[in-house]
Amino acid sequence: MILVPLSEAKTYLRIDSSDEDTLIDVLLTSAKQICADVARLDSDKWSIVSGEAENTDTYTDEELERIQDVMKVAILYTLGYLYEHREEADHHDLVMTLRNLLFAIREGVF
Repeated sequence: MILVPLSEAKTYLRIDSSDEDTLIDVLLTSAKQICADVARLDSDKWSIVSGEAENTDTYTDEELERIQDVMKVAILYTLGYLYEHREEADHHDLVMTLRNLLFAIREGVF
């Protein structure tokens, strides 16, 4: 399971053509990493959340589903921000917004 596939990212950005697939893929990778960093997910926890790991004992199924839902929203928001503000992105503002979106994950509330 891929948390946010390229096709869903393009739908979110309302892009129909494949002309910018490479750019979107790079921005999507950056968005995932930024969100994982802000959420304080190390590589082991990120592999569980992103569906790459087989062993998900760290979280219950309900916790994992809620974390994935929140991360998906944060990744799509970040992708949209990076795409729209390619020239003048305010990364501090982006990170502050993400800290609010990802507060529960950052603080281990789940």
